[in-house]
Parts: sequence; structure tokens; C-alpha cells
Amino acid sequence: MVEKSQLSGLWPALYDPFRNLGARVAEMLAPASDASGGEDAYTITMELPGVSEDDIEVSVDAGVVTVKGEKKSEREESGDTWFFTERQYGSFTRSFRLPADAVQEKVEGHMKDGVLTITVPRKRPEPEGGKKKVEIRKG
Repeated sequence: MVEKSQLSGLWPALYDPFRNLGARVAEMLAPASDASGGEDAYTITMELPGVSEDDIEVSVDAGVVTVKGEKKSEREESGDTWFFTERQYGSFTRSFRLPADAVQEKVEGHMKDGVLTITVPRKRPEPEGGKKKVEIRKG
């Protein structure tokens, strides 16, 4: 028989508020995004001000669209008696699971004015009037 000390139950309770803290912070700092669906396509838009197109990678694998990127910015100012410099660096990753009717082979991305738009076409449903009679052969 193994005996537990009374303090062992206290330590996990102290760590509970900090559990998954890194994932929560990453979600708060991730770029704002919207996902919507229309008749012909699904659209994902992400706000990426200050991020160059060369620093963004969009990939599709196993029904998941993943957007990875890195923001780099530097600013320097100086005067007669002062000097100011500021640098910001950070990377991000966002993933979106595609619905079953998405055509992942035809995903397209477009960047304009700091907004990335990803378009995913939908499979067109077959018309119901397209029934075909199957002939049964004898023998």
C-alpha cells in the first residue's frame, strides 16, 4: 500500500490556474481571422498588418489549412540629445479544419492591404435529375 502525504494534494491545486497558460497566450496574440462559407467556396480572412507576403506560408494537408508567418519590424528615431529604437518579432500559426465538401487541391491565397484572403472551392452537388437507368443483361 502506498501512502500519500497531505501536501501532495495541495501542489496540483496551486498549478491549476497556470495549466495551458502558454496556449491561451498564443491564442490571444494570434492574428484576427474570420471564416465563412458561401454557395461556391469557403473564405478565410486574416488581418496581418506589417507582415510581408514573403514571410507567410499557407499549406493544406489532410483537410487542414495552416497559415504560418513571422512579423518583423524595426524603428529607429533620434534627435540632438536622444536616440530611440524599437524592434518587434514574432511568429504565428493558425489552422482551420476544412469541411468534407471542400476541394483542397484548389486552395488559393491573396494578400491585399495587410489582409490575407484564402479561398477554398466547394464541390458542386450533383443534380438530382441526373439519374441514370442501369441496364441489366441476361446470362
